[in-house]
Amino acid sequence: MHFDLVDLNLFRHVVEAGSITRGAGRANLALAAASTRIRAMEQSLGADLLVRARLGVTPTAAGRVLLQHARAVLAQTQRLQEDLSAFTGGLAGQIRLLSNTNALTEFLPEALGAFLAAHPQVIIDLEERLSDEIVGLVAEGVGDIGIVAGTVDTGGLLAFPFRSDRFVLVAPVGHPLAAREEIAFADALGHDFVGLDRASALQRFLADKASRIGRPLRLRVQLRSFDAVCRMVEGNVGLGIVPESTAQRAEKTMAIRPVRLSDSWALRELTICVRNLEGLSTPARQLVEHLRGSEGTAAEPYRGSSTQTSRSRITSEP
Repeated sequence: MHFDLVDLNLFRHVVEAGSITRGAGRANLALAAASTRIRAMEQSLGADLLVRARLGVTPTAAGRVLLQHARAVLAQTQRLQEDLSAFTGGLAGQIRLLSNTNALTEFLPEALGAFLAAHPQVIIDLEERLSDEIVGLVAEGVGDIGIVAGTVDTGGLLAFPFRSDRFVLVAPVGHPLAAREEIAFADALGHDFVGLDRASALQRFLADKASRIGRPLRLRVQLRSFDAVCRMVEGNVGLGIVPESTAQRAEKTMAIRPVRLSDSWALRELTICVRNLEGLSTPARQLVEHLRGSEGTAAEPYRGSSTQTSRSRITSEP
């Protein structure tokens, strides 16, 4: 067998993306070059590494073993680069951060801005995911750090409190629901909505909630940010669901009214989760400490009971 670091990095990306095409893009390789490398790896091993299907690829038993070792080798290589960076003046490291929608849009911009200003040689690869997906990916080593809803079981991961917020319904001034103090999500589903892009973790979560209630979520417009949702709500395009912190800020300049959601999932306790601090790179550990301390949240860590439980939940959390 003759696998180089490019091969291992490509294979990891292909498996994590579930597609040779998307994996090649993540590895910055042309599709033809990526396909050739994967075939060469299989020929060198003498066994298939991927099961190819119409909707994508999954690793074979041999592929799962290779993936485990590829992640270990690549992580060790990154640590080597970080340890030598002080002598070469190169990049101090790359951190893979996975976040749910709420934390990504409301709290991370300011926190990451301050961290990156203090660590100009660090690169952060930030990806939005559903909370229960994040727990599984961090447990598998796909992500270094996750930020998830506090209602999700973090299993055997080490977890720290991060922030508190809640989702609220926003309605234009004069709308029949704008005078309400509180409402259940189910009672608002008879109205039109504006929301985030369908790829958004929150939008997938709300669509799933509506489906379980048995009523469709009627989206008139889909946008890229909570602030844009509030502007559309002000224009009487539909109702919106946004973090309370967003609604309070927008209410100062827009003709909208926030209405408290009575659903238990509306209250958001956000949590930082990692496999363990010792296994993180120095920049990743520094980021964890920065996120914990940026709002006085440096509380004691805790561990859940079962990672499998968190990955098998019926309802995903945004």
